[in-house]
Amino acid sequence: QVQLVESGGGLVQAGDSLRLSCAASGRTFSSYVMGWFRQAPGKEREFVAAIRWSGSSTYYAAAVKDRFTISRDNAKNTVYLRMNSLKPEDTAVYYCALAVGPLTGWAASLPNNYEYWGQGTQVTVSS
Repeated sequence: QVQLVESGGGLVQAGDSLRLSCAASGRTFSSYVMGWFRQAPGKEREFVAAIRWSGSSTYYAAAVKDRFTISRDNAKNTVYLRMNSLKPEDTAVYYCALAVGPLTGWAASLPNNYEYWGQGTQVTVSS
């Protein structure tokens, strides 16, 4: 009922910037949260950032705070992740996800709270 498609990944040099996009289609919900997760080879899925679809609440992992910015465009049904000052340790496949319900704070960092997932986009940061 919901499809999420990520785009914007690529190969960049340390210190560069990228903006990821996640376009949503299908059923809409009255209350939901959009999040970004990432997974590096051999590692578990890691929370990156989340945003409520109404209001201004955002939530960031400590590893990306002050470097990454999550935003939304309701008219386009799209969520963005602006990534500045990229580091080699940011290298991963980045996934967009949607959680139904008014998640906030720590609850938005739990992958089990998200019902819909995109296929991911690769971000590679070289030294």
